[in-house]
Order: sequence, then C-alpha cells, then structure tokens
Amino acid sequence: MKKLLYIILVLLFFVRNVSFAETTIYSEDNKFGIKDEKGNICVEPVYNKIIRLGEGAFIVQKKVKFGIINNCGEILVPIKYRHAERVLGKYAKLGNYNDYGLYDDKGFAVIPPVYSSLDLLFGGMILTYKDYKYGVSDFTGKVLLDNLFDDIYMPKPNIMRLEYEGNWYEIEQVRSDTLTLPDDVKNIAQNENFKVTNIVVNTGVVSGYSVLTFTDYIIKLISSISPAHEDTIDELMLSQGAETVNILIKFVWLPKYPLAYARNYYKYIRNPNNGPLAETRKRLLNKMKKSSSNE
Repeated sequence: MKKLLYIILVLLFFVRNVSFAETTIYSEDNKFGIKDEKGNICVEPVYNKIIRLGEGAFIVQKKVKFGIINNCGEILVPIKYRHAERVLGKYAKLGNYNDYGLYDDKGFAVIPPVYSSLDLLFGGMILTYKDYKYGVSDFTGKVLLDNLFDDIYMPKPNIMRLEYEGNWYEIEQVRSDTLTLPDDVKNIAQNENFKVTNIVVNTGVVSGYSVLTFTDYIIKLISSISPAHEDTIDELMLSQGAETVNILIKFVWLPKYPLAYARNYYKYIRNPNNGPLAETRKRLLNKMKKSSSNE
C-alpha cells in the first residue's frame, strides 16, 4: 500500500512539472501570450514581454509597466511598476522610485514595497535602502539589520562592512566561507562564530571647519550630474524592455529626459552621504561627540 501511494505521489509530481514545462510563451504581432501543453490559449498576446517566474507565474510588461500574472492570466501583482528584475529565478524585484519590493511566484510581497532599492548580497541576504540608510533582510522577509547604516558592503562572502555614525565596523564569520547573520544580531559581538572589529577604511585626515568651502559645495553639485544622468538613461531606456530599439531610433525618450533627470539629480543632491562633504561632516560629528563625552 505504501509503495502504491509513493508511486502515485511521484507520478503526480512529474505530471505537474511536465504540464508546467510544456506551457509555452508565444508571439503574435510583436506581442506575447501563453499557451498550455495542448496549444490552447491561456493568456491572450497583449504583453510587450513575458518572463517565466518560478512555478506557474510570469513577470509581464504592458506598455512601460511591469507586474506578475499566473499561467491563467490572473494578475497577482498589479501592472504598475516601471522597473522589474528576476532574482534567483523565483523572485521578482518590482518598483518605481521609493516602492521597491521583492515578490515570490505567488504574488506575495516577501519584502514589502517600501524601499528605494534592493540588491542581492552573499548568504541569501538582501541589501535594502530607505531614507538614505542601508539595512539587511533575508528571503523570508525578516529584517536582520534595520535601515540605520550609512553604507554596507561585502568585500568577501564571509565579511560584511558597515558604516554607522561615521565609524566603520567589520563582521567576519570565522567558521564559514559565507556570512549568515544570526537571529540575535545585537549580541553578535559575544557570538564565538563571529569577529566584530572597528576598522579604518578612509585613511585621509582632515580637521577643522575651514575645509567646508564654497568649492566643496560646487564639487558636490557637479559630482551628482553623472550618476543622475546614468540613472535617467537606465530609467528611460532599460525599462522599455522589448521596445528599447524603437525608443533609441525614434528618440521618443527625449521629451521625458528633463523631468526624469531633475528627479534623479534631486535624489543625489539631497543624499547626505553623497559628495566631498560627506566624510568631513562625519568627522566633525565624531569630534563633537568625543568633545561632549569628555566634558
């Protein structure tokens, strides 16, 4: 009896996966739809782009907006986002400007859409960015580090560096090749599997308020031009998906450029961690804290 049940379960597994594998994306008049294994139309060809997501779901593009549907055409995530990216095959990063979230193939927001950006880190972690501060979450949606840090990066899979209130800290997982932050991150310094070190990343020494010159402000204004331009090009070009070539040839993106550039430039100029004044400001804050603590 047990063998019979096992065989039935195995057959159901293979039938389910074959059925999904044979679901095909087809094209008609430069639009895309979905057919089942028998050639029946499940989703009419109304999308500019369809990308398979996990088991039974698809990232779709309609005009310049993205969302998620299932293989029956039901909308799982509204088609309202300008940016879309598939992550590890079964997750989708969707967002506009300050509402990036991470969705699974059921349309569930694993990481809520409240961030300015999301990026993949080593060890199954996601770098989150909100209100000019960085944090870390995992693929279950659990927040490992709140968005309190000025910078976070991983020079090696088992090392994470974090900047907090002008000081740099390094977390190294000494008994593993890949860093996995523990549930109790606040007490990580007492965890024998990790080594936490206060480090110096930028060795330049500047002191005094005289460094805050008019020239520095001009440099900050100029230094924001190139990143803002690159972000604008990404926004107007890469978000067009299948229509990128037509966009380039016809120059229909030009009227949108000034407004998009102004928005991205404002984002960079407002960022307190951007430009030549950032390090000086942090050093001055540290000096003020040390002075107040010595009084």
